[in-house]
Amino acid sequence: MKNEKNIALLKEKVEEVRICMLTTLSAKDEFSSRPMATAKVEEDGSIWFFTNEYSLKSKEISKENQVTLGYSSPSANTYIYVNGTAELVDDQARKEAYFSPAVKAWFPEGLADPRLILIKVSPETAEYWDSSSSKMVVLFNMLKAMVIGTQYDEGEHDKLNF
Repeated sequence: MKNEKNIALLKEKVEEVRICMLTTLSAKDEFSSRPMATAKVEEDGSIWFFTNEYSLKSKEISKENQVTLGYSSPSANTYIYVNGTAELVDDQARKEAYFSPAVKAWFPEGLADPRLILIKVSPETAEYWDSSSSKMVVLFNMLKAMVIGTQYDEGEHDKLNF
């Protein structure tokens, strides 16, 4: 039951933010990050992205499949960090189901592009911070904490396991 709750919470928060920084490990064992648009979060919690099968990130995932996703929406005060295992998946049905016109900016041939492949990230752990208050309320509460000498309450924060 807890796992279902964690998956539902992760799905809600990721779909709200949508863009993340995908971090992989390079051939030199250095972190390598780039922005990615989430194509879909499935009911099992797996997070899907479109990519070029021959890209550097695809090579890095093939070498070391542990990745980190960092979602950030400062305007909504929502931040999500996901650790998981990535794999490259060539699934035509999913490509068709998850494809959007925005993907054509990177793949002008659309679904017919032979380089088009999916990345599936299976989350293992996640952490989130969410203060749904407006910026003015957040600023007021920060100032209040400084003036009265208490610790600022940053809103919801939790660690999730899958």
